[in-house]
Parts: sequence; structure tokens; C-alpha cells
Amino acid sequence: FFFLKAVIQQLVIQAHAASHMTMELPFVGIRRNGRRALLAVAASAAAASLLRAGSRCKMRGFATPALRVPMLVGGRCLGATGGSAAVGCLSAPMFSRSWTHPAVVRAASQATAIDFKHGMGEAAAAQTTGGMEVALVPCLSDNYAPLLHDRSTGATATVDTPDAGCILAALEARGWTLTHVLNTHHHLDHTGGNEELKRCTGCQIIGPASEAARIPGLDVAVADGDQISVGRFVAKVLDVGGHTAGHIAYHFSGQNAAFVGDALFVLGCGRIFEGTPAQMWESLQKIRSLPDDTVVYCAHEYTQSNARFAKHLGGVPGLEDRLVAIDDLRSNGKATVPMLLGHEKVTNPFLRADTDAIREATGLAAGTPAVQVFAKVRSMKDRF
Repeated sequence: FFFLKAVIQQLVIQAHAASHMTMELPFVGIRRNGRRALLAVAASAAAASLLRAGSRCKMRGFATPALRVPMLVGGRCLGATGGSAAVGCLSAPMFSRSWTHPAVVRAASQATAIDFKHGMGEAAAAQTTGGMEVALVPCLSDNYAPLLHDRSTGATATVDTPDAGCILAALEARGWTLTHVLNTHHHLDHTGGNEELKRCTGCQIIGPASEAARIPGLDVAVADGDQISVGRFVAKVLDVGGHTAGHIAYHFSGQNAAFVGDALFVLGCGRIFEGTPAQMWESLQKIRSLPDDTVVYCAHEYTQSNARFAKHLGGVPGLEDRLVAIDDLRSNGKATVPMLLGHEKVTNPFLRADTDAIREATGLAAGTPAVQVFAKVRSMKDRF
């Protein structure tokens, strides 16, 4: 008992900070000195898969013909790997005993505390920090134009311009004056209001350098790694091409906010029109690398459609809880945008293309590169 306990302790400690994968922990029975023991035989990567961002593991005793032996029978993960696994179950339990490593207790408390409803819409927007006020303006049929405002300087920016009239009305209702337009890409439902807004307000228009010729009224062309300012707020420009070749996002690290246009959606990502799957997968990994508490503002209310696809695809254990939260918000006419990035890392199949669970859901062979898995998921969604 104590030997196996020590082994699992070490696996838990090593796994706590490891990178995410999806694998099972196998157990094998062997004979040693005439006695039967159960030894956990697992690569450190397999241990990491079970415990990366939070899991609950219990030691329980089960009966064998020779003696009672402790056994890891379950782990529930709600971090980057998601899901749950039951490994190595034997016969009916004769006794129950629990041991949980402190690292797992901390991770499990975080995992079980996930409240998906409060990670979307107004509840998520309230977690934007650093004095940034954000108003989400519905435009057209399903677009959103986020207005971000710095009260101390009066500076106000709209991220993209689907409909100038809607944006001007929202500005007037709040007593804000538009100073900046932050374009993410050239599509008309993101730039259609540029010139009217510039004519009415004299605002400065910032957009992707590689699409400069297709951004109406562009004043400042920016590229990956550049910084822009809206009042006191400073954003780093991220190249997140794929949906369009030159798509960019704006990450305001001081305010825990990222404005990603059509690169990432709740439970989805942008359709690939001009880029390549490899480019899009790289872009999503770039967004995924941002902190979990980043409040992500995307540009469309596609959430219920994306949720139906994620459920159809499978490979995302624990998704049902989020689907309930989504349906509750939408049935009450509330937006699911913005969203917490940490919740996307757990449940968005497009961010999880490098997990075995999503690979298996696509029917691809073991060892298939993540970019090919992502491409398959994206093509499945295109046809869904």
C-alpha cells in the first residue's frame, strides 16, 4: 500500500505543472516475492495528461483473491485536458480509503468551481480590469462591435465597424466620443462603417498592415508585435491569420482583455477563407497561450451553432454543463460574448486539436499531427 501510494504521490507532483495531453494510466499486476502487487506503470506524460490543470484522484481498496490492494480508480479532469477516466477497476469494493495529494486538492477545487454561466456574457465582461469599460453593440444579424472606453481620458474605440448607425447610437446613449477604430480584418461586416464613423467623429482608424489596401480610411497600419494605445490602455497586436490572411487581434494585458474578431468564437473558430489550416492552428495556439482569466471579445453570436457541433463531435467530456449555461443565456435573450479564455481551453474542440480525445473523435489514427486533426475538425464543422 505505502509503496504504491508513494509512486502515485510522485506522479501527481510531477504532473501538476506538466503540459496537456490525453492518455490513460495503465495498471499491471505482477508477482514479486510470492506476493501480488499492483504497480502503476505509466510514462510521466500519461500522468501529466490526467492531472495537468486540475483533477480529483482517490485511492480505494479493492479485494483480490490474495489481499486487498489500493488502486487508482478514477480521475476527473476539468483543465486543459478535460474529461474523466476510470482506470483499472477490479472487483466490488471491500473497503474504501481516500488519499489526495495537496496539489490535487488545489487543482480540484479550481476545476469543480468552474461556473460556465459566469464565464460568458455580462458576467465575463465584468471581469475586465484596469478601468476599461466595454459595451457590446449588437449589429446586423449576429455581429458584435465592442466599444472600449477609458473614463479618465475620454478615449473610446470600437473594434470593427459592422454598422455605423448602431455604433453612433450606442456612443450617444453613453455620452462617449469615438476616438479610434480597431479593425481586425478586411471583411465588409467588420469595416463597412469605417468611413461614415471617420466622417462623423474624426476618429483614427487602425488595422492590419498586410490588408491595408482593403481597410477603408486606414490611418495606422500595424503588424504582429506592434503596440497601440487607446487612452491609458495599451494593446499588443497579435497576428492571428487564417480566417483572412492578415487577420489581427488586440490584447490589452493590463485589462485582461483580448479582442479577436473572427479568429476565435465561443466553442468555435473562424472559417478559413484565405489562410491555411496550419496558419489558423498556429493562430489559435497563440491565443490559447494567453492567461486563463483573459476576457475574450469575439465578433459574432455563433455560440449555439458551435455548441451543437461540439456535442455532435464529442471528445469534450464535461461539455454538457456549458451547453446548459449557453442555452440559459440565449433563452433569456442575453449574449454569450465575451467569454473567459480558460473556459475555451477546457471545452472548445478547436483549441483541443492536440488531445487524443479530439483526434479519436475525428476517427484519425494515433500519432496524427495536431494540425491535421485541427484541419479535420474544421472541415467537419464546415459541412455540419
